[in-house]
Amino acid sequence: MLSGKNITIGVTGGIAVYKVAQLVSYLAAAGASIRVMMTKSAQEFVTPLTFQTLSGHRVYTDLFERPAGGTVQHIDLAASSDLVILAPATANIIGKIACGIADDLISTVVMAAGCPVIICPAMNVNMYNNRIVQRNLASLRDLGYHFVEPSVGRLACGAEGRGRLADLELIIDRINSILANEGDFKGLSVMVTAGPTVEPVDPVRYLTNKSSGKMGFALAEAAARRGARVILVSGPVVLKPPAGVEVVPVQTAAEMHIAVMERFSSVDVVVMCAAVADYRPKIAATQKIKKHEETLTIELEKNPDILAELGRIKKHQLLVGFAAETEDLEKNAHQKVAAKNLELLVANDVTLPGAGFSTDTNIAKLVFPDGRVISLPKMDKLDLAHRILNEVIALRRAAV
Repeated sequence: MLSGKNITIGVTGGIAVYKVAQLVSYLAAAGASIRVMMTKSAQEFVTPLTFQTLSGHRVYTDLFERPAGGTVQHIDLAASSDLVILAPATANIIGKIACGIADDLISTVVMAAGCPVIICPAMNVNMYNNRIVQRNLASLRDLGYHFVEPSVGRLACGAEGRGRLADLELIIDRINSILANEGDFKGLSVMVTAGPTVEPVDPVRYLTNKSSGKMGFALAEAAARRGARVILVSGPVVLKPPAGVEVVPVQTAAEMHIAVMERFSSVDVVVMCAAVADYRPKIAATQKIKKHEETLTIELEKNPDILAELGRIKKHQLLVGFAAETEDLEKNAHQKVAAKNLELLVANDVTLPGAGFSTDTNIAKLVFPDGRVISLPKMDKLDLAHRILNEVIALRRAAV
């Protein structure tokens, strides 16, 4: 899928520049046409000759250089690119783009680009966690820029934390995903459920779980970016909804059941990512329960099993379920796939570091009805969302 693609890489000043040389080498060997832009700071770490040798093309370093033929250099680079990648992306270039500043070659190319842009941040952990940098990153995400989040580890400065340029495998996966799947959900309607449900005990108390909604929101964002009409049915969370997504807020499992059933016939894909409460209080007190006895007994009754019901009544829809487990992951996952008539189940062991609730990463196994299991490494939830959607598209194509 890389063969014949025009990829422009903007290299800014950071020690991770040496990793980008490996990335250029890989992409060029895979058949892509690579053009590299470098800031003056980047040239302090690696010379343009390195990238020229690896890419087989001249390296662009000067905004005002006029190439042969009299074309406007930054406009030509932007217009002829299928993809622009910024790696490593420093706090400086991220801030420029977020504020609409275009005062050098890389920032002007990004401003003029009509193609997808991938930003791969790399910087000191304190810089990355700075509220200004985080605000700029959030702003760019809202505007539709793609990110490959930095990894956690020892940094060049000796500090430990998030800030290392992401592993090349993750960057390459995102490149392949974007180039292969840009617009592949166009014409499809996708419904995603996300977050927890809350089941009232009395007017001030309720039963719930630890779900943050991050995985479901990542799936909704990924599907929208790939061209789908997306309905996001979400329990109470503190996340900002992805751009272009229809959000249906709910509180209880019963409300989520109604919202999903009302919309099920009009969608093509359902991804049940929400952590729906299995039980609810049989009777919710109308007044606050006072503390009197040493113990309190609350009788619970089952909530509707939304996913199982969808599996029984589905027609053309493709169903994806989620399972958060603490033991016997694959055994429980296979049973759930069969019992609920799913095309795909995403299972994760929430006891593993980096795979639990409220984290920005996940570690998942993709389980299929034919017994196949694909084990995935720890990855950013948006990366995992795209990986799941890749399988959804493959399953739909196989069913035709």
